[in-house]
Amino acid sequence: ADEAGAPGPEGAEAATDSNDELAQVMAERDDYLDQLQRTRADFDNFRKRVERERPLLAEAGVRELVSELLPVVDNLERALEALVAAGDQGAQGIVSGVDMVRQQLGGLLAGRGVEEIPAHGEAFDPNVHEAVQGVPSPDHPEGTVVAVVERGYRMSDAVIRPARVVVSQGGGPR
Repeated sequence: ADEAGAPGPEGAEAATDSNDELAQVMAERDDYLDQLQRTRADFDNFRKRVERERPLLAEAGVRELVSELLPVVDNLERALEALVAAGDQGAQGIVSGVDMVRQQLGGLLAGRGVEEIPAHGEAFDPNVHEAVQGVPSPDHPEGTVVAVVERGYRMSDAVIRPARVVVSQGGGPR
């Protein structure tokens, strides 16, 4: 190297190494940026595809449930036809047939994870019961469900429909 500060052979080599290193880092940066942009585009496409498919999946679930319910509807129609044909005779057979249909539907719902919410004789729970009436009842403590107007159902921990109930107000008429 000369004394004026001009780089000698070692300085030129260090500058070349530095430029090579800088070029390599810039190439890596560009590669990472390209990967990030591709990943973003892939994720955006995935999100759009899921949004498009969501209604189709929901419809398929409804279709499957309806196809399982149709035999129940058929049996109810048969029960009504038998009731009309039998007149007053055969009422017990009709009651039996309708009960079988109710059991069939109950089994179908249970198979889907739907369960009845216990109500009669239970303590009133506003999370799963809906009080439609309060009545004095010397036979039941206050806040006890004394009658079920409409059964309630849940699936997992989610209430599908609360049980509509009559609740004891305790004591009797004074």
